[in-house]
Amino acid sequence: MGVNTEQEKIEEIAALIKQVRFGEVIITIHDSEIVEVQKNERKRFKAQKRLPAQS
Repeated sequence: MGVNTEQEKIEEIAALIKQVRFGEVIITIHDSEIVEVQKNERKRFKAQKRLPAQS
């Protein structure tokens, strides 16, 4: 893994945010330094109306 500049880290975070429609971007920081970024995305589906049960 190469060393990333602060600007590269910020650009990567911005790119991840643009990709997520529903979810979260988690930034992990150690000693005031960004060390990890996670993207968790959720998919949402519209509920279908059920027809009444027929006997």
